[in-house]
Amino acid sequence: MTTEKRPLKTLERVLSKAGIGSRVEARSWIHAGRVKVNGRVVQNPDQWVDMDRDRVRFDDQPLQQQKRVYLLLYKPKGYLTTYKDPEGRPTVYDLIADVGTFVSPVGRLDLDTSGLLIMTNDNQFAERVTNPQSHVPKTYLVKASTLLTDAQLDQLRDGIELTDGPTRPAGITRLRDSGKYTHFEITLTEGRNRQVRRMVEALDSHVLKLVRVKIGEIAIGTLPIGTWRELTRAEIAGLAG
Repeated sequence: MTTEKRPLKTLERVLSKAGIGSRVEARSWIHAGRVKVNGRVVQNPDQWVDMDRDRVRFDDQPLQQQKRVYLLLYKPKGYLTTYKDPEGRPTVYDLIADVGTFVSPVGRLDLDTSGLLIMTNDNQFAERVTNPQSHVPKTYLVKASTLLTDAQLDQLRDGIELTDGPTRPAGITRLRDSGKYTHFEITLTEGRNRQVRRMVEALDSHVLKLVRVKIGEIAIGTLPIGTWRELTRAEIAGLAG
């Protein structure tokens, strides 16, 4: 006898996936008694909810899925890819305050990296894009702290050994050498933490500037830094596969 698997999710995740706020916000709302399940106030964010059977209300209104939103943000250097920072540093949410619904970053860019960042409230889409098996290419412009030889660029191209294993082969194009620096373009099909920086450090060099200029077939184009636009249907379909 087989038992059908029910679509169980924690209450905080149900609120977050509906697109009304972050999971941190959802927990605070639940603790504050603003959420009911089947007519009863529930203050445990980790309570399991069956969305096929249970009725969830927020501020006494039925929980409704928000309209799907897909944004492309040109993140400046010096902004965190997080909702709030305990130290009060600027975050990407400061740049999208006028969006009108909660969206989450699809992947991350570190504090010192600028470039394209997708943000959405479509969790399935986000998981598809970030899944390593999807092999969604991401292209960066890199300024290295030294002049890199062709042999060193070939190491990046063929895959380089890092502490968490060898990298996949990468697309590498030397753009120019200026003074004592090499500028090059790199395209990756995986997304490890600080991967580009770590790959360059493995060559006894350092990244001085890093900009993500392309995700899949979506290029930076004329989007001004610090601004955002909505993805087109074709762009969404191209990333969704």
